[in-house]
Amino acid sequence: MRMLVFGKNGQVARALKERAGDDVTALGRDEADLMKPGAARAAIAAHTPELVVNAAAYTAVDKAESDEAAAERLNASAPEEMAVAAAETGVPFIHVSTDYVFDGTAEDRLDENAPVNPLNIYGRTKCDGERAVLNANPGAVILRTSWVFSEHGGNFVKTMLRLGAERDDLTIVADQKGGPTAAADIAASILAIAGKKHRGAPGAGLYHYQGAPTVSWAEFAEKIFEIARLSVKVSHIKTTDYPTPAKRPLNTLLDCAKIERDFGVSQPDWRVELRRVVAALKEEGQA
Repeated sequence: MRMLVFGKNGQVARALKERAGDDVTALGRDEADLMKPGAARAAIAAHTPELVVNAAAYTAVDKAESDEAAAERLNASAPEEMAVAAAETGVPFIHVSTDYVFDGTAEDRLDENAPVNPLNIYGRTKCDGERAVLNANPGAVILRTSWVFSEHGGNFVKTMLRLGAERDDLTIVADQKGGPTAAADIAASILAIAGKKHRGAPGAGLYHYQGAPTVSWAEFAEKIFEIARLSVKVSHIKTTDYPTPAKRPLNTLLDCAKIERDFGVSQPDWRVELRRVVAALKEEGQA
């Protein structure tokens, strides 16, 4: 299946390329500048893919607070263009979204019908993107995920490994709970969904996909240090003790039953991929 993936240098796009090889054409800014209206539509027309995946996004959560126009363009307007073009050509479209569309006040796991209420510009623009995509293309699949990590790009795992090599103790937020999700697992889920959609599976709309078990950022850091065999003391602090320009949701535990029911995609154990990622980074001298 010929896949066109937007977001060439991102973690998910790179994982898709590693898994699907020559079936994936991944486009970065040089090939399709999504800040320019019409670029996404032109790319889809030029490549005539059998599947379109949007793994591109404005993900600098704090920076988005002072760069709203760019976040809105990349997170909402460009995905809408992709959705329209995919619908017009009858090609399945998968769009990657985020747990930050929620405000984090729920006590239970959040299913796809839970009300959205983003706390920051990043979350609001991603929420705008979800609505725009589904309005333009009701057959699209939107994959909400969280806390993405891999051996590529910038992410929490790589930051912790760098800081853990430099310091003996760190203070990490412990009242934000969620699910780390490996980019490799997200790529696998996208390929599974794509295969079933290609064979005519009816599933569409919002889907939740995140790793298990649930942890806080502090607990995630402790597991990273354990696997990397780094002796680092982690002091647990509250979100209020670590102010940032953008507010973060406290509880983004996603109910992943729907994606398993419709596409047979099970919730992954993030610890499995974490071991592989840490080992890969050690081989490269980054851990």
